[in-house]
Amino acid sequence: MNNDDRRPIIIWLERGLLACLFLIAAFAPVSIAVTQAAWLLGTTLWVIRFAFYPRPRLHRSPIDYALLGFFILSGISGLFSYNPTMSLGKMRAASLFIVVYLISQNVRSLRIVRLLAFTLIAGCLITTLFTLGQLAIGKGVKVYGVRSDSVLTQAVFHTRTVKQPTPIIDGDTIWEVDGQRVSTPDELAAALAAANAPISIVKIYRVEWTPSLEVPRGHLLAGSDALQQLGINAWTRGRDWRATGFFGHWVTYAELLQLIASLTMGLFLALPTKRSITGIFLLASLVLMLLSLGLTVTRASWIAFAISATMLLGLSVSRRTLIAAGLFAIPLVLAGVFVLQQKRSIGFFDRRDQSTSWRETVWREGFDLLVSKPRHLLVGVGMDSIKGHWREWGLFDNGRLPIGHMHSNLLQIAIERGVPALIVWLILLGLYARVLWKLARAQIGDEHWIARGIGLGALGGFAGFFISGMVHYNWGDSEVVTVFYFIMGLSLLVERLAAERSLIGKSS
Repeated sequence: MNNDDRRPIIIWLERGLLACLFLIAAFAPVSIAVTQAAWLLGTTLWVIRFAFYPRPRLHRSPIDYALLGFFILSGISGLFSYNPTMSLGKMRAASLFIVVYLISQNVRSLRIVRLLAFTLIAGCLITTLFTLGQLAIGKGVKVYGVRSDSVLTQAVFHTRTVKQPTPIIDGDTIWEVDGQRVSTPDELAAALAAANAPISIVKIYRVEWTPSLEVPRGHLLAGSDALQQLGINAWTRGRDWRATGFFGHWVTYAELLQLIASLTMGLFLALPTKRSITGIFLLASLVLMLLSLGLTVTRASWIAFAISATMLLGLSVSRRTLIAAGLFAIPLVLAGVFVLQQKRSIGFFDRRDQSTSWRETVWREGFDLLVSKPRHLLVGVGMDSIKGHWREWGLFDNGRLPIGHMHSNLLQIAIERGVPALIVWLILLGLYARVLWKLARAQIGDEHWIARGIGLGALGGFAGFFISGMVHYNWGDSEVVTVFYFIMGLSLLVERLAAERSLIGKSS
């Protein structure tokens, strides 16, 4: 049946589904709410499409059994969870893998692949412009010369187990009061003078800590201006925070940047004519992404992209060019060390760094929990059960550390879903890496450069994602995993289209 002979409802369903894919591409770097709404709508349209003849043809891929197996094992761990309601609720996030099939089963041309990839890059570009604009303008009120009788020194921080005085000190940046942003001392003083409640919740930034503190209202000092009333000598706009883009945490933004920057670099290296509008767009986008990645001050993601870039260059350029790129990278590495010292007051490898000792603690606790019972090894404790049972298991230094996760994909998946699920997950990644390696190494003509570019970029991003996941639980970030799955869908589609057109050997 020709496309022109299809029933109008089929045409509109397919157009709606394609529009959802472009919404996912555009908003994945910007808004998880819009992205998930587009994902749910696209999935619904695809299901409805199967009700009409001729039904869509389903194409097999090398990762199908592993991907489905991992999802099933995740569900089984939820059934045997210490908190089944909470764990089974996480199955919605686990079902994000449908994004892979929305793309690989419903896109039919390399032209649409190219448009989707460029839409994803453009969406990420918006976040970099936002980040650099924030840096130029500044954010919040950074205070200096805080007097001992200032109301700011009366701040208190609640942890899970204790309530402790936590004075706001010189160099702290005050971002919000009761959820409202403050940009000047006058706004800050007015918010703290309001008598609508005895306590205000003040969010600050201190190095890489963003606590919400309780500060009493109506305790301002006498004075003719806001500085005197607040008990501070000077202020500036804050510019020493770690970039988060449109998300709530810098690690989420850094991991997303690493994936999309790798894709952008892969496309640029595969582009036959680099002195073109397309080449300029890709190169400019890559530079802005790397600037924003630098501003996240996230070492693991820096290392991840460095590994990705080295792999991509090794597969694409001559040895002389690779050496030149290495020499060019030296000042970038030195600049990174300087930024790390300035933003986080630590060295690149620093045993005094609290984030390092924090990881060592939760890794030890997590491994002890994993091997404490055969049940844990087989089906895990259940997704998110840690958040409800950490006290009885004595995790996170008995609550003295922030309650979260194990800061490692391998350990977190094993604890939550069991060792069999971890093995299937590793098989899934191995099969996917094999597809990407084959695609990146294929001899594809310049007219189909997008196919090799997707393979290259996806391979580099995958390598970086896996390496960073050794010390981050990036698989637990829905924003990051959505982009990972989106690129996976593009890659599997490109591999199939390339095989069908004999651009590369067909998959087994």
